[in-house]
Amino acid sequence: MSTVTDQFRTVFGEEPEGVWESPGRVNLIGEHTDYNNGLVLPIALPQRTYAAARRRADGMLRLTSTAGGDVVEVALHDIAPGVPESWGRYAAGVLWALREAGYLVGGLDIAIDSTVPIGAGLSSSAALEGAVAAAASDLFGLGLLADDSTRATLASLCQKAENVIAEAPTGGMDQAASLRCTEGHAILLDCRNGHVSQIPFELTRHGLVLLVIDTKAEHANSDGQYGKRRAACERAAALLGVASLRDVPYSHLGQTLHKLEHDPELFTRVQHVVSEIQRVRDTVEALEAGELAEVGLLFTASHLSLRDDFEVSCEELDAAVDAALEAGALGARMTGGGFGGSAIALVPERLVPGVEKAILASYERKGFRKPAFFLATPAGGARRTE
Repeated sequence: MSTVTDQFRTVFGEEPEGVWESPGRVNLIGEHTDYNNGLVLPIALPQRTYAAARRRADGMLRLTSTAGGDVVEVALHDIAPGVPESWGRYAAGVLWALREAGYLVGGLDIAIDSTVPIGAGLSSSAALEGAVAAAASDLFGLGLLADDSTRATLASLCQKAENVIAEAPTGGMDQAASLRCTEGHAILLDCRNGHVSQIPFELTRHGLVLLVIDTKAEHANSDGQYGKRRAACERAAALLGVASLRDVPYSHLGQTLHKLEHDPELFTRVQHVVSEIQRVRDTVEALEAGELAEVGLLFTASHLSLRDDFEVSCEELDAAVDAALEAGALGARMTGGGFGGSAIALVPERLVPGVEKAILASYERKGFRKPAFFLATPAGGARRTE
């Protein structure tokens, strides 16, 4: 926090009015289901993005980051799709979305610092949005951090910012995790109605940990592949005569797929989404019953579906999953949108060094960049820090 405050003082020559933080996230299971009105099960991470902020009276937004680069400046009335460029779109989009929704939001100076790995599929963009949104809510007296209901509103506006201004067609899971998660819990988020259930996620009493493997394979949601998957799901829903793929019952999956046999792409996309929604339900049931071995099997089944049916994995993700399983993980899967980013593994605590060693050896053999590891524990959502 001192780092982001120092950055603010250095660049803007004043003291910030406060510092706000918002977490990255790991999705335990439920990938590419959010924009299909399905179910997801993320946790918030201890890794955070920090925003030191101060109000301005001239309707300007100025942004600086400890990561370097020039100060981003834009008038609030000039914010539009793709404007400003680069990472500034995510922050500016939040103020745009608040203003579009009728909230009285003025100019800000904001300094950003983050411990959420960039490009790792751990939702660094939603962490940035959440930190800026939390700052704006407090500084302009909007009261949107008051309870889960108001936080749900703020999460929805952050999603709109990412979809419209940052032009990334993501679902709402990332923003919900950054703003609505609580310490020690995953959230079961129903993306059709926004309802959240807090699901205890306590691995230590089972002698287990959640190992995150940052593959260092570059991940991006705005490169077109994510949008193509979403468009395919929308085409399939229209063809099947349903509002979204959430409306296809798992018990009717075989009959549904029969209707899509003429289109192999839509066949596999629907097969993944409908089965993945069911895996979320099964994972929650297994967690509540303390059946962690079953959770591991569901993780692995999810990865295979994402690899083969949704085709969003990559060699680095597959290598991490395979090596983790061979070294004794109960289950492993890619997490996030795919095409790079991170994998997670459910690992007995005593086996963690061996699992990490196996993954490192696999990467070295294959000539991949050296991955990074950390243990994920479920943290709370966005808040004021100082």
